[in-house]
Amino acid sequence: MDEVVQIIKEIKSGIFKPIYFFMGEEPYYIDKLTEYIEDNVLTEDEKGFNQVVLYGRDTSIEDIVSNAKRYPMMADRQVVVVKEAQELSRTIDKLEAYAENPQPTTVLVFAYKYKTLDKRKKVTKLLAKTGVVFESKKLYENQVGDWIKRVLSGQKYAIEPKAAAMLVEFLGTDLSKINNELDKLKIILPQGHTITAKDIEDNIGISKDYNNFELRKAIGEKDQIKAYKIITFFSQNPKDNPIVVTTGLVFGFFSQLLQYHGLKDKSKANVAKVLKINPYFVSDYDVAVRNYPMKKVSAIVSSLRDIDVKSKGVGANSISQHDLLKEMLIKIFT
Repeated sequence: MDEVVQIIKEIKSGIFKPIYFFMGEEPYYIDKLTEYIEDNVLTEDEKGFNQVVLYGRDTSIEDIVSNAKRYPMMADRQVVVVKEAQELSRTIDKLEAYAENPQPTTVLVFAYKYKTLDKRKKVTKLLAKTGVVFESKKLYENQVGDWIKRVLSGQKYAIEPKAAAMLVEFLGTDLSKINNELDKLKIILPQGHTITAKDIEDNIGISKDYNNFELRKAIGEKDQIKAYKIITFFSQNPKDNPIVVTTGLVFGFFSQLLQYHGLKDKSKANVAKVLKINPYFVSDYDVAVRNYPMKKVSAIVSSLRDIDVKSKGVGANSISQHDLLKEMLIKIFT
């Protein structure tokens, strides 16, 4: 995040590098930085003759270099953007010669998504020496809630921890998807508003009472009635609540409890760090650890492996989703 801010700060100050190579598993920042350069390096009048967008699947390194070596027309610089640059992974080494001596009046941008260059390769070292190489890493699930809070804070919004957890549970760690949903909320809700679980339920279609987050909480508290209500809801809405996601998350929850039991330092900060969870939810794990001794957790983890395999259709073609989820809860509660 700090690196992204620094890149934008330099561009705002009129400091441009001849090459920007944005790469990595998380496309959100790659897209945002690429868009920022497209929108802000040249004026609208300059863009007509001096801004070129190429696509990795339809171009070659030779074509890119040829465009990059052109001189700008009636402007101080030109911008050449290569989107979907990961399609050029097999020939990217051919960029070495240009990276060694780039055109100073060209801003060449690569959006190299879902992949990274080997940092030991000559081409990577040359790109970093003469330009900027930025790796956009995938966030861990426990980091996404803070990211949501940070993004909204910059836009004069706040969000309840439970609401953030619902977004992560429903959308995973895909920042672009989460950002799209936040944009929808910002159209409806005024600045200064604190986004609640009800806002998420009303406007995004995630049930605040019947979701995997609430199921995990009910299981941790040994609230059997609530847990059975939730799996019944899931069985009636299977498309919105895939069983493989549910069984995978429950398995992950008990694997975390097994880790928790083995910790010497059970302070809130250490538990959050080791289990990779938001500190706000450590109390839920405290309750679950008291309800499930280590020996029981080990037995549950073993049983859930079998349930998880069945949820993927291995040896369980005739078992309904509801029956499989019921079997999962029986293994947990008995």
